[in-house]
Amino acid sequence: MDDLLTRAKQVMPGGVSSPVRSLKAVNGSPLIVVAAKGAKLKTIDGRYLIDYCMSFGPLILGHSTDAIVNKIIDQAEKGTSYGTLTMIEVELAEKIVECHPAVDWVRFVNSGTEAVMSALRLARGKTGRELIVKFDGTYHGHVDSMLVKSGSGLATLGIGSSAGIPDTIAKKTLVLPLGDKDALIHAFEEYGDKIAAVIIEGVPANNGLLVQSHDFLHFIQRKCKQHGCLFILDEVITGFRLGLGGATEYYGLKPDIVTLGKIIGGGLPIGAYGGRKDLMELIAPLGNVYQAGTLSGNPLVMVAGNATLDVLRETPSIYGTLRNRTGRLVNELSGILMDKGYPITSSQVESMFWFVFDQPDRQIRGPSQVSKDAIANYAKFHAKLLENGIYFPPSAFEVAFLSLAHTDEVILETLEKIRKGL
Repeated sequence: MDDLLTRAKQVMPGGVSSPVRSLKAVNGSPLIVVAAKGAKLKTIDGRYLIDYCMSFGPLILGHSTDAIVNKIIDQAEKGTSYGTLTMIEVELAEKIVECHPAVDWVRFVNSGTEAVMSALRLARGKTGRELIVKFDGTYHGHVDSMLVKSGSGLATLGIGSSAGIPDTIAKKTLVLPLGDKDALIHAFEEYGDKIAAVIIEGVPANNGLLVQSHDFLHFIQRKCKQHGCLFILDEVITGFRLGLGGATEYYGLKPDIVTLGKIIGGGLPIGAYGGRKDLMELIAPLGNVYQAGTLSGNPLVMVAGNATLDVLRETPSIYGTLRNRTGRLVNELSGILMDKGYPITSSQVESMFWFVFDQPDRQIRGPSQVSKDAIANYAKFHAKLLENGIYFPPSAFEVAFLSLAHTDEVILETLEKIRKGL
């Protein structure tokens, strides 16, 4: 294993293809996996780990689900990429339109980042305005204009939070505190005729599970309508995770544009954006908002997405099952940790959950509320769990996910391992 890590570090930055996989945030080393099935990963040294990261969310049915794998194998024998329209692409689009209340038309892309980038371009093309409002603690992929942090003051233009982002791009984004209505009001008062769109995750889930109030999300929607800008709901994580209608249905929202990803590809690379027909008609080849992708609608991804959505649509009780199992795990794990003397705050939305080793029973609305001690304690917790055969997300700010493969037996095994490990 050490040899492979050494080789990886000689040819890849940090030895990984995405930063969080380095496990640097939990003082660990990259996990090398050779196979996965159901709720478990198999590592290169032959260990089996119960997985609560689930490829950061898309594997709602579990690893290597037969219904998906068989479809991929069958399609691979027919071809892996055509660069043309396919029947399976149309079928997946029809299923998304049928299920998601905010989507009249949908355009497939290859990642959540692409989906957000394209949605922002569409909003600017529609409104003729340049500024985008986002919120501190939300993540919308690594497109330049979304990798920004707030400047000083209540509603100031953003500054880059990564090297390589020109100030001229960062300053096209306003970054506001999560849940702060006054900041949003102030932003519209100062920049209202320049704001093209406000974007927020359905449930912010990349800096912890920062659950927003129903009232705040509807307030954003009203303000967008009032000032003639677009409301973009980023459902890359929440789409088909909170239910067939995602966060849009969960909160009773009517966003102008939604971005999708993760689950709609059954674990393969995908993104999508969709919305009202009059907006989507602005996209090339019908309109003058250009966006393209050679591998968009890739047939392997399309069959995996169709297989996943077929299961979710045909068995809607899956969501109740996942919610109940997640609730059981969160409640019992919280009890174990508190019995051991750990202060703990937990959050759960459907089959997503998050633990913070900090003051108990505290609602956390933003990442700045998570203390350094909480981050250090999570790193210790993560290492202890990994020792005992459980893989939790490799950062104190990453959210955990359940899949249908996390049966009652798997949850019982998890709790027993945690009791032993602590």
